[in-house]
Amino acid sequence: MSAQLYFVYDSHCPWSYASTSLVNAIAKAYPEFTINLWHCGHYDGTDSAGLQQAEAVVDQSTVKFGKAYISQANKPQDATLSANLMAWMMSKQPANALAVLNALQHAHFIEGNPLRDQQDFAAIIEQFKLSPPTKVFKGSISKDADHVLSEVAELQEHIGTTAFPALLLLTEDKAVLLNHSLYLEKPAAIVEAVQLELN
Repeated sequence: MSAQLYFVYDSHCPWSYASTSLVNAIAKAYPEFTINLWHCGHYDGTDSAGLQQAEAVVDQSTVKFGKAYISQANKPQDATLSANLMAWMMSKQPANALAVLNALQHAHFIEGNPLRDQQDFAAIIEQFKLSPPTKVFKGSISKDADHVLSEVAELQEHIGTTAFPALLLLTEDKAVLLNHSLYLEKPAAIVEAVQLELN
């Protein structure tokens, strides 16, 4: 059975960071699935998730945060360049996109890398031998990322919520919004939930 998973997230959102472990579990259990990673571009430099949200995520999931992130958790976050890079990844190298998202989140939430300018991405670019175009790092939403935002808006209208993160499982005959919050403390359990839906 062909199936697709849509993950609506923001790379700088602590809840999205926790939910990525669910996507990892699904991708590992079902390598034949098409994984669509759609960055919603929520954090644009005007606000932050804040320390209180990070603490709630630690209490309700398996992820941890580095001291470097915690020290600047209340400062405004800007995920624009990450949204641009991930839109480019999904367009050009979708098979590597999830690994790059994991690396971005590790850099941000563990190492405290703000991912605000091109130099902040240098280690990840080198690690994955990427050659993104300069438009990815111009500081504003790229055309590719803007297209993804349009797709996100259409999907959110379809599922009836603008809340994120969101995990939507699409099979040949149905679409199911997976309740990610049920699995954050035990990511492997979402694989069983997906199997039930497939059955």
